[in-house]
Amino acid sequence: MILSIIYSLLLAQFIPMVMVILVIIAAVVMIIMNRLVKRRVLRSVNSTLDIHDMMEKTLKISASNVIIYDVHKGIVSQLSGYMLSKGDINVETYKQHVHPDDLDTVLENIRSLIRGEGTSVEFDYRWNFNFDEGAPQWGYLHNTSVAEYVDGVPQPVTIISALVDQTNLYEQQEQETALSKRYKQIFENSIIGLSFYSADGWLIDANRQMRVICNFDSDEGDSYFSNTNLFDVAPFNEVLDRNNLEDYWACSLSVVPERNMYVYLEIRVHPILDSLGHVVYLAVAARDISEERKLYLQQKLNDEQIQKAKEAIQLYETELRYMMEGCKMEAWRAIIEEDRIEFYSGLSTIVRSITMNEMREIFVNKDDEFVRSLSDLYKALDHPLVYVGQICPRHSESINGPLWVQINSIPEYDDKGHLKGSFGIWRNINDIMHKQELLKRETERAKDSGHQKSVFLANMTHEIRTPLNAIVGFSDLLQAVESPEEKHEMIRIIHNNCDMLLRLINDILVLSNVDANAMQIRPEMVDFAIEFNDICKSLSERVQEPSVEFQSDNPCDTLLVSIDKSRIQQVITNFVTNAVKYTHQGHIRVGYRLEEREGKQGLYVYCEDTGAGIPDDQLGRVFERFVKLNDYIQGTGLGLSICKAIVDRCNGDIGVESKFGEGSTFWFWIPV
Repeated sequence: MILSIIYSLLLAQFIPMVMVILVIIAAVVMIIMNRLVKRRVLRSVNSTLDIHDMMEKTLKISASNVIIYDVHKGIVSQLSGYMLSKGDINVETYKQHVHPDDLDTVLENIRSLIRGEGTSVEFDYRWNFNFDEGAPQWGYLHNTSVAEYVDGVPQPVTIISALVDQTNLYEQQEQETALSKRYKQIFENSIIGLSFYSADGWLIDANRQMRVICNFDSDEGDSYFSNTNLFDVAPFNEVLDRNNLEDYWACSLSVVPERNMYVYLEIRVHPILDSLGHVVYLAVAARDISEERKLYLQQKLNDEQIQKAKEAIQLYETELRYMMEGCKMEAWRAIIEEDRIEFYSGLSTIVRSITMNEMREIFVNKDDEFVRSLSDLYKALDHPLVYVGQICPRHSESINGPLWVQINSIPEYDDKGHLKGSFGIWRNINDIMHKQELLKRETERAKDSGHQKSVFLANMTHEIRTPLNAIVGFSDLLQAVESPEEKHEMIRIIHNNCDMLLRLINDILVLSNVDANAMQIRPEMVDFAIEFNDICKSLSERVQEPSVEFQSDNPCDTLLVSIDKSRIQQVITNFVTNAVKYTHQGHIRVGYRLEEREGKQGLYVYCEDTGAGIPDDQLGRVFERFVKLNDYIQGTGLGLSICKAIVDRCNGDIGVESKFGEGSTFWFWIPV
């Protein structure tokens, strides 16, 4: 509009003025336009600076690097960040800082932008942040590149790249990956079967050992266990509470027919909780203890067998010790290097120890070959030996005098075959030797007894024939005599011989009862004082020697006792009969008294005579059978042995006291 007005004024002949005004207006317009442009440029610059500041702050906050690649100049400039610490660099320098393994990837992506195949690309690569000498300092960058174009140019002028440093993230991921691999390796190669289930009981993963235990189809999984809920199989369906899961441990036989499982397992179920205490997983650990169970059972069986063996050994050792003690034996071991002899009770218990010198001194016969050889132990003990001899034991108060021992020994050698000692049995044979001596004497006595039996048979024949001949002879003469005095005398002789023959037969019968263990004692209550007087009256008639006086000593008027009257009378009669045979002058006295022995009341009866007496060396034989101190005196030698048998059956004692040439006193004591 202004231009139209000016044009009209010009036409109105105001050209000079118009020209001036036009110039002024043009100048004003130029000034106004210049100011407007400056304002627009200023606003644009300020806006650009604001955007730049915002972008820079944003990039700094995101820890990113922004670089600009000038395609025509081949220069890489850093807009933001720390990637190019030395400032602008050329393309070749840029390539040198890219990891060789990632260089092709970087170049191919940048070239695709330059070729116009796209406006942006994203890729990762490794960058060496070290622009100085030394080892590379590799970092991981995530690159986002955008191509920038200008009007009329088909190819991009610059390529702007935003790079995020993910070094820490990659390192953390690598650490997590390595740690995961490590735990995965531990999990996979654990000697214990491990598996993980979801909170609702479905299988997630199982390690190799668990797959072996459960006979999985493959390493990738198993159709049965993958489709079977943990809470639906025994024993978990009975012991696990879905709503209140707790640790569970068990050791039992696990049977899964679908997987041909028949194994003894130690199983533990452990719930894994999150930070809020909610169950997120179930960890199941299983250990096959079938072999351990077999070993345990075998060990238990072995322990039982060992215990039985120990008990058997203890029993054997106890029996051996009992046997050795009963047989008066000891095990002994000679240790030459230690100059010691050990004596054992059983197999292992040392009861005493002596030195070799002490052993040499205990032998009685120092001239014995074995005793002399002990001066050289290597020579004495290098061969098996048996020694029987006498020793004088030391430190033994219970043994008086020499002791007979039998020593058996066998040599012992070390691994190199050198003699180290000997081992054997040391046996006390003192009783055996004494019994052998007693047996020897008894053998001699048996021989003598055989001789005495022969003499006894001869004497018995004589003893029987003598009264029989007298009875037969005087019986024949009795018919021929007419005088009453002569008949009376013959009848008396016949009666005496009959009585003698009867006593002889009674002695033989009593002896046979003793041998047959048929003698019986039948006690009854009697007045012994009265019975004693009757016995003495009967026995007084047996004393025919005028120079011998029969005496009786009856201290009691009455004495009630429980005894076998006939047996006691038989003993007293035998005592008096023997006294009559050997006493030709002096007296024969029979008496009794009450006497207590060992707390028991008893009857002591004696028969004292002043006859021939008994030699000291014969006192121990008078109560034996068939013993006659004088072969010329009538008798069988059975009377005193019968007396001893009767007293023994009455649980009493019998004995004799005598001085040769002065007389004897036979006595017995029986409880009443």
